[in-house]
Formats: sequence, structure tokens, C-alpha cells
Amino acid sequence: MSVAKDTQASTRQTPLLETSANPSENLPENVIFPPVDPYSNEPELESYLHLQQMLLFIKCLEWWWQDRDDFFAAGNLTIYYSPYQLKSEDFRGPDFFVVLNTERKPRNSWVVWHENGQYPNVIIEILSSSTANNDRGLKKQIYQDTFRTPNYFWFDPNSLEFAGFILVGGVYQPLEPNEQGWLWSQQLNLYLGVYQNQLRFFTPEGEIVPTPEEVAIKEKQRAEQEAQRAEQERQRAERLSAKLRELNIDPESVY
Repeated sequence: MSVAKDTQASTRQTPLLETSANPSENLPENVIFPPVDPYSNEPELESYLHLQQMLLFIKCLEWWWQDRDDFFAAGNLTIYYSPYQLKSEDFRGPDFFVVLNTERKPRNSWVVWHENGQYPNVIIEILSSSTANNDRGLKKQIYQDTFRTPNYFWFDPNSLEFAGFILVGGVYQPLEPNEQGWLWSQQLNLYLGVYQNQLRFFTPEGEIVPTPEEVAIKEKQRAEQEAQRAEQERQRAERLSAKLRELNIDPESVY
């Protein structure tokens, strides 16, 4: 993510205030509330690799959960979490995040006070030279102490640095990799691992979660293979029929 985003956002780490049905009853008269669904306030991604990786996360997870309507997955989208319900302070824009047990619908941003106080269950930051220290430091602290996000991961598409954490007793603990070097996300019920220089999702059985394009390619290959087998069977039947005729045997009487 761009440094501009991090310098704009406040580092306040205060939980949301309890508010009445009318939040303005507890706040000064000059407080201006943002629209119900304010637009995201995120700068452009660092590079083509960042964009491709973010889109990969979204496409794979939405395909894998295509029959579910109880989650929201997004990338480079602002999360507003001001305890005073102000759009001008306390906001972050993770490269990729997932919120569970919510309505699956388009949103211009994620506004915590309009989403039953929910924060992301999973966050993945895509590291760059300008944001890596912040992703490993300040952001990790905010996701741990304020968001209380159960799973936090980061990945560098250039160096392939990859790390993940699980929230235990309010503190992030490093996840231990399996034999393949993958890390388990209890929230997603999926592994995350580096494959062909990209971070991918894997099923508990070890199968890669494909993109819709990869599914289409496999289906096309399967159809071509079936057509090839059918053609081979047809040619074999023709050769057999020709041989039977040479022996003065009617092929129809055999079939």
C-alpha cells in the first residue's frame, strides 16, 4: 500500500464507543456524520504484482465460496473505525480482508459502526519497500489491539517473504508452517502458501483453490481429452469393421 495512506490515517487505538440509537445525543453539535456508505479513500496499488495478487485473492475466494452469502471479501478498500463515527480519522485500507458472518453485497467501504461493530476476520498485506516496516509494525499492532483480527498475514511478491499470525489471548502468535511451508487459516479453513511466486489458497486436502479462469481451462482440456478418446474409439471401431468385412463377416451381426 502507498505511504500516503498510512500518513493520513490516525493511529488512535480506542474501541468503538457505545452509542444510542441516535449517536448525536452523545457528541458535540458540530460533529458531521459521514454518509451511510462513504466511498473508499485508498490510493493506487504499488505495482502490477500487487494488483495481480490482490485480484487473485478475491477471485479465488469468491469462486471457492460461490454458494455462500455470509461473507465480504475486498481489496484496497477503506475500513472506517472511528469511535466517534468520523470519516476523517481512524481508518485503514488493508490490501485484502475478509469479514465473516455478514451480508455478501457490494460496499463502497467498510464502516464498522454500520456493520454491527464487526472488524475483519482475516487481513493480508502485500509488502513493498515503502510499506513493509509499517505492515510488520504499526499495522500489525492496530490489527492486534484494535481490530482484534484473528488471522493476519503478509506477503512480499518480490522477495516472497511470507508470514502469518493467529490471535491468542489478545496477542499475535506466529503460525507454524506445515511440510509444504503453508500456513493454516482457521478463519478461512484454508491453507495459504507460495506457488509459482504467488500466494495461493489451498484446501485442507492440499488442493489449490483455482481461479475461474483456471477452472475454465481445465474444463476445456477435459472436454478436448474426452473428444480425443471418442475419436480414437470411432477409428478403432472402423478398423475392426473393415477387418470383419475382409473376413466376409457382417459387422452389424457382431455388434
